[in-house]
Amino acid sequence: MNITFNSVRFKADQKLEKFISEKLEKLAKVHDGIIGFDVTLKLENTEKPENKSVEIRAKIRGNDGIAQKTAKTFEEAADDGVNALKKQLLKAKDKIRGN
Repeated sequence: MNITFNSVRFKADQKLEKFISEKLEKLAKVHDGIIGFDVTLKLENTEKPENKSVEIRAKIRGNDGIAQKTAKTFEEAADDGVNALKKQLLKAKDKIRGN
């Protein structure tokens, strides 16, 4: 599975990329049609402490799933994004099955 990272306004470290990769690999068990993921990590230019944004695009045969979350840390935003994608993937899987 191919995972592409794109960092905006900063350089992401290996530890953060590994954390997100491990979370995304678990999603592959939810839906077998996943081709890969595009992850964009961005520092928002705001005064709020919730200025770390993560956008995850799951490339799936047929259509893509997208989740964008903002939180105080990239790890928290990634967790929220993965959970949102999981719901989307389960819904898409049920739709394929005809439920």
